[in-house]
Amino acid sequence: MTDRSQIAVPAISRHYRVPIAFEADVVVVGGGPGGFAAALQAARMGARTIMVERFDMPGGVHTSGLQGAADAGIGGIHTELMERFAAEGHIYTATESTHSGWAGNPLSHYERKKPPGSPFRRMSFNPEGAGCVMATMLKQAGVNALYGTTFVDAIVEHDGPGDGTIKAILVENASGLQAIAGKIFIEGSGTGELVARSGAPFVRGGGPQPHGNGWDGVERPIPGGLLWIMNGIDLKRLTAHQETAKDPVLQKVMAEAAAAGDLPEGVYRPRMAGGDVYGEAYIGHPTLDMSPMTADGTYVLWQNVPYEWALHMDDNVVDHARAKRELRGFINAEAQFLRKYVPGFENATIANIGRFVGVRDGRHPIGEYVVNIEDVRAGRRFRDAISAPMTKTFFWEGFQKHEFEVPFRSFLPKKINNMILTGASLSFEYRTLFMVMRNFPWCTQTGEISGYAAARCIEKKIKPKELEWTTPYF
Repeated sequence: MTDRSQIAVPAISRHYRVPIAFEADVVVVGGGPGGFAAALQAARMGARTIMVERFDMPGGVHTSGLQGAADAGIGGIHTELMERFAAEGHIYTATESTHSGWAGNPLSHYERKKPPGSPFRRMSFNPEGAGCVMATMLKQAGVNALYGTTFVDAIVEHDGPGDGTIKAILVENASGLQAIAGKIFIEGSGTGELVARSGAPFVRGGGPQPHGNGWDGVERPIPGGLLWIMNGIDLKRLTAHQETAKDPVLQKVMAEAAAAGDLPEGVYRPRMAGGDVYGEAYIGHPTLDMSPMTADGTYVLWQNVPYEWALHMDDNVVDHARAKRELRGFINAEAQFLRKYVPGFENATIANIGRFVGVRDGRHPIGEYVVNIEDVRAGRRFRDAISAPMTKTFFWEGFQKHEFEVPFRSFLPKKINNMILTGASLSFEYRTLFMVMRNFPWCTQTGEISGYAAARCIEKKIKPKELEWTTPYF
């Protein structure tokens, strides 16, 4: 469009005009695994596609947030990603041979519940390298990826009593405040930002706990976390201390450090009591929590928001700022404690801290269908299932496995007719979403589905809610 093209934006006391800097068939808000795959798929199918991402690379919590959890390919873009990461040397595989004493170690994030000494295979990808691969893939597909660009608002038109139509989004970047016009918009923020700004309905994050635990009755979000990386950790010295000092969870050295004033309150805190806690691995932080990243003693560590703070980091700036301030302080204190008191950490250094605090439980959009725990328990089937029946482990169900389906209607938010949801912002209730439907493979799959649906709609000149979905994609 020309430089004279503008869009009117209501202000507090006046109207001002913002230039429409770009226009596209498909506009993707957020470049996490879901937004990345959506943009990639839509562009590959011939749709003019723009993706806006606030950080300097795609991948979200798995790259900018340092998660780096690799998996065996499950098809489509996810398999392509894992193959490209491996081909370019970005995947590291830890096993019982490379990390003796790691299986069954209570300090392990993933392998702590395995029998001691048992075989394991833990794959991780280099977050920075993976982000470069993903950026290259988007460029090769012709996606106009705008990095360093923050989504601000949505401009919605209502022609009558029915659903509204997003005409453009407002973003801010090095060029200032700009508008991006589009035909179909994909929610890839991971926290329902586009849903909220467009006026589509949602339920705020947070909820209860299952029966059989020490819950105090206050409904809170599952807490988010900030990941960080340390180099130079000597696993042999660490495990030797655990064994010889009979200090498997480092309680002895923690007590020593606390008595000397070297371990501030809050760095380590107990988990909630009970045997069926929803996401109990994140509700407390009683001990070191880490996972190997590369062969040279490099590990990723977790530092989580205290559950009792009940922070809504996705929609409250005070909560968001507090999480960033406090968790960086916790990380600094934990690193100093480890170096001074824990054998194996004498030469360890902080190598990286995630660019943002990951939100595990944000807004839950209300779609044309809301997937709920009753559906899962019943193994309900849908005429518009997006994949073959899946089997996953549900935290809410005491880690039980269920076979279930997800309908395409859960990708379609109410009250907006040209938006498609994806990733952690699908229409799922609180009990079904956490740690079931928000991992890297699932978000990549749903992003690919969203991109496919958007491109089909552009091709057919229809809205997403008019798209007839009868055949599973995966």
